[in-house]
Amino acid sequence: MPDHLPNSPVSIRFAEVDTDALASVKGRLAVLAEPGQPLSPAGRRLDRLTRGAVGRAVASAAFDRLKPGEALDLAWPSGLEAEVLHLIRLPKKATIAEARKAGAALGRVMAEAPALMLAEAHPMAAEIAFGLAMRAYGFTPHKTGEKKPLGAVTMMVAKPEAVAAAAAPGAAVAEGVFFTRDLVNEPANVLTTDDFAARLAAMQDLGLDVEILEEDELARLGMGALLGVGQGSESPSKVVVMQWRGGATGAPPLALVGKGVVFDTGGISIKPAGGMEEMTMDMGGAGTVAGVMRALALRKAKANVVGLVGLVENMPDGRAQRPGDVVCSMKGDTIEVINTDAEGRLVLADVLWYAQERFNPAAVIDLVTLTGAIIIALGHEHTGVFSNDDALCNAFLAAAKAEGEGAWRMPMGDAYDAKLKSRIADMMNVGGRDGGAITAAQFLARFVKEGTPWCHLDIAGTALLKSDSTLAPKGATGWGVMALDRLVRDRYEAK
Repeated sequence: MPDHLPNSPVSIRFAEVDTDALASVKGRLAVLAEPGQPLSPAGRRLDRLTRGAVGRAVASAAFDRLKPGEALDLAWPSGLEAEVLHLIRLPKKATIAEARKAGAALGRVMAEAPALMLAEAHPMAAEIAFGLAMRAYGFTPHKTGEKKPLGAVTMMVAKPEAVAAAAAPGAAVAEGVFFTRDLVNEPANVLTTDDFAARLAAMQDLGLDVEILEEDELARLGMGALLGVGQGSESPSKVVVMQWRGGATGAPPLALVGKGVVFDTGGISIKPAGGMEEMTMDMGGAGTVAGVMRALALRKAKANVVGLVGLVENMPDGRAQRPGDVVCSMKGDTIEVINTDAEGRLVLADVLWYAQERFNPAAVIDLVTLTGAIIIALGHEHTGVFSNDDALCNAFLAAAKAEGEGAWRMPMGDAYDAKLKSRIADMMNVGGRDGGAITAAQFLARFVKEGTPWCHLDIAGTALLKSDSTLAPKGATGWGVMALDRLVRDRYEAK
């Protein structure tokens, strides 16, 4: 089997602008330009070397039609040793999203050949570097043949040391995103609950305190809802607790809680065969929590944050949970299991309660690939956001918007909650097809203590995509790592 070392982003070296070296640059060469504006010093040098080809291309209708961040490619340009010259349209007053897209234009075509990005004095150079790093991702541990590392990347900028310092936090976030993507992309025969826990335990080397709670401890704590989900699997259920203590001693932490169903067959309420292979991503919430914790540790965040993930596998078996079973949660509430495929909320119910009981957090945010209903409502463009606290919710939505991660607040209310009423227990685990994402949120809300600010993020539509996005190839996106890191920086870090 392949090794499972973390997939690290491409290393980017920042250097002074050296226009004399451009003729001999091999591999890929990228320069920024804008129609109707003078070429940059490096652009003018490249124009002379290519006998005016750069100027003609930038003045062309084809270049004018490009959107900011898009590129026009000149293959094997005369006068240069480079294989490709990428002319990337980007104005001086670019947005963060446009700058990242410009970097991604080079990142998406990275191979074993070296690459040079000419950002020069562009004020968004650090964001360009971030976009490049984020898009230069591939998941290849299960492909045979020789593995060739990506070529070295040099970014020529006006003030290398300042740009490198500005880019450092983004490099940590990119590594967290890559960790999340790797986890979500990994097949379930590799990413078992044991393997998942081991990968999280390895982050102790970064300064995280990591604990693994095994089934006997979970039973002692009364986590009957979580244990019921995994009782049909040969893989043992676990809860992993990751603590980052970068803030004031004794200050209550932000708690991040993730659903880690490493594979979801639906259990006895088994899913249709078509598309079931994608249920390797049903641990996407736990993957995002792990990626955030990795990013916070790497950049030494000045905040107290605890990440908790419930790791289970939902399988049909002679011991599996049945529709109609009644389980008792850690809180003490009983739950009638109407549908064993509504298992994520059972996992989260116990982990949410444990997080509050043990840590008395300043706020709780959970991330769950929870419902198909949220995909029907919002497609794959936005995560559904549910909350009991306007201030927390608005802060998260602002962070998500700043990072370009789509998020949309959804309603909650007593009428939806009433749909969970059970004849034989305190509640049912489903409330019917109508408003399915909302009733799922209402279920989780029952396990949030009065006065605890809480956000629930239903990432079923955003954790994995079937087509490329600006900053990721098709597959796992790592959605949420950037937004939550931004939320920690803006709201919870010591200033």
